[in-house]
Amino acid sequence: MKLTPEQLTGKSRTHLLPLPCPYSSNHFLQAQAVRAFQALQQSAVKNGFNLQPASSFRDFWRQQLIWNGKFNGERKVHDDHGTAVNLTALSSWEKCQAILRWSALPGASRHHWGTEIDFWDPDRIPENQSLQLEPWEYEQGGYFFELSQWLADNLAKFDFSLPFIQSAKKIEVGREPWHISYLPLAELAEKQFSPDILLNAWKNEDIAGKTSLIEHLDEIFQRYFV
Repeated sequence: MKLTPEQLTGKSRTHLLPLPCPYSSNHFLQAQAVRAFQALQQSAVKNGFNLQPASSFRDFWRQQLIWNGKFNGERKVHDDHGTAVNLTALSSWEKCQAILRWSALPGASRHHWGTEIDFWDPDRIPENQSLQLEPWEYEQGGYFFELSQWLADNLAKFDFSLPFIQSAKKIEVGREPWHISYLPLAELAEKQFSPDILLNAWKNEDIAGKTSLIEHLDEIFQRYFV
């Protein structure tokens, strides 16, 4: 399916259908991705897991809120160990690099495409604990380690992958073991996406650090875009 620039950058959701979820009604994917994820869920149930979406489609303005909040010091920016980064002494471009390690630019998130899911298993998280979406939850000793291991062995059967772990590109984005991608549609969207489409999406939009981002946009696509 060829996506419009508005669909690629999260400014339209006309390419999406609801993804049924007992924990939230706010999940959407492309129709083919919905069917594939439901098949993956059914297989997970047979193997003792309650595979659910924690996040799916995210629109441009939600990503803009996250980005601007981090750039302006209203949201935590953390390093690879989960420790908060002090942005006050950093230049605009240094701030952008610190944020890009773990957060996509508004208009440049794979979550705009309707092909991406952050997963969890609500049956495996301890009572009174909240989901953090941090690597330790999915790695050895974490709540979702067994589910992660099962998915690593089975995702390809349903045409999903782990783009922030299995990418062939040498990128500087942090590991996201919770993020799966429906490849048949995601690969099409990736080929269609471009710096020019992103710049057009930014017109008349308040993007914190926009001047630095535009200056380094080619570098960003090389270093941080999967």
